[in-house]
Amino acid sequence: MKKVKDYNESIHFYGRLWMVFILIVFIGVPLSMCVYYNAWPKPAAVLKGLLPIAMFYYPTAVVEVLTYAPLLGTGGMYLSFITGDISNLKLPCAIAAMNAAKVKPNSEEGEIISTISIAASSIATIVIVAVCVFFLRPIIPIITDESSIFAPAFSQVLPALFGSILTAYLLKYPKTVVAPLAVILIILIFAGQMSVGILIPIGVVVAILAAHLMYKKNLI
Repeated sequence: MKKVKDYNESIHFYGRLWMVFILIVFIGVPLSMCVYYNAWPKPAAVLKGLLPIAMFYYPTAVVEVLTYAPLLGTGGMYLSFITGDISNLKLPCAIAAMNAAKVKPNSEEGEIISTISIAASSIATIVIVAVCVFFLRPIIPIITDESSIFAPAFSQVLPALFGSILTAYLLKYPKTVVAPLAVILIILIFAGQMSVGILIPIGVVVAILAAHLMYKKNLI
């Protein structure tokens, strides 16, 4: 237990340190441009542009931390929030790795597998992006153009990714999928433009509540 405690304390220490560093870098880029060009935006204009975005994304950010942390683990959570693209890449990668290793989220084994898979995913993403930038830059605009024969495939990447993950869980836990899927479908019918960042937390909460009720009723 002491080793686990020391590990968690170490992860939190370095995770917070890197989060602060990345935050400084994010803020430092526009700040350095303002200093170099001596072009400072007016506070009223910044507030006007920031307010509608903050009202939408700040609550979503808090909810994402609460919903993703139990699935990704401590190390995986820090890695994911630093490297980004959690819902599209890091979360599916961690879930697939834990399923392949037959370990449960929020366990010591799940913590290790999740962290390793997200780290490998981040490295692979950086390598792939670097290769694409340097070698495939002349080709990508051609194959992703609307007139290209490959265009339909590129528009279905995310549905194919989430569909494969949903199918695996649907076959494994069919009863627990019904409630969140029904709620999300109803939301999309009336608010089809709602972002994934809001739909995922809603689905997670509904899934937890539905699973808890079914467990109490001895349905699962």
